[in-house]
Amino acid sequence: MPLLLTVSPRLPGLLGPAAWQLLGRAPAVVALPGAAATATVLRDAGVVVGDVLGAAAAGPDDVVLLTAEEAGDAPVVVGAPEPTGARLLDVVAVMDRLRSPGGCPWDAEQTHASLRGYLLEEAHEAYDAITDEDPVAMREELGDVLLQVAFHARVAAESPTGFDVDDVADGLVAKLVRRHPHVFADAGDLDVAGVEAGWEAIKKAEKQRRSPTEGVSSTQSAAAWGAALVSRARRAGLPTPPPAELAAADPAALGEQLLGVVAAAADRGWDVEDALRTAVRRYAADLDAAAGVAQP
Repeated sequence: MPLLLTVSPRLPGLLGPAAWQLLGRAPAVVALPGAAATATVLRDAGVVVGDVLGAAAAGPDDVVLLTAEEAGDAPVVVGAPEPTGARLLDVVAVMDRLRSPGGCPWDAEQTHASLRGYLLEEAHEAYDAITDEDPVAMREELGDVLLQVAFHARVAAESPTGFDVDDVADGLVAKLVRRHPHVFADAGDLDVAGVEAGWEAIKKAEKQRRSPTEGVSSTQSAAAWGAALVSRARRAGLPTPPPAELAAADPAALGEQLLGVVAAAADRGWDVEDALRTAVRRYAADLDAAAGVAQP
């Protein structure tokens, strides 16, 4: 009975010590469909790899079959387990196929501008799945968010001055390492408050922002925008709006109270989101002034 050596179709050079020892003593090595990339790597390393038609000449008990999948009752040696995240390579490959000639005409004509609404939509749906504590929906919706990241990176890669998905990943890894010196640079043990303070100090040095308003998206909901500005202003020692009287005893009661405000405003024909956005925009201008940033 031949021996199966399972290999990764995504990482063809991924072979452990047991796999190399097996290949070194095998009288014959044959690549099955799906293992062609590994066969190429092995041939470059000096290993003779035949095709399926040549397997019969070696005899059924002498053949090591390279395969991407286990099949039948043949004994199996695992070349090496794929690392977590290996399937992300498939995401990139599928995205490349969709955008390349002969792929999907709809995908091929999309731009950053045409896709931006989908990014918000998918993020909101992922948020809902997390709020509902629905792991099945969460898995699907996070996949849709990942699609948007891969899609935008692929679109950018087509521009002469753009970037690709590896640039996105590289920037993220560098940022995480840089902002976690207590983990990666042996900067000592920190509690949560210390980690947050360090993160803010590092980010401040990186961004060189003049005002707490810089880098805060004004397209998010007015409530989230306002909360972000108040939080940043408080950390920077800048003025915050005077707190209103809050009679609610817990977040649930607060939600009911705010819903009542929405209903009362609707009765008067007022748009709560627009009213709050106007107030937040005015507060943002006040913060810029307090930070010494000239108004346009």
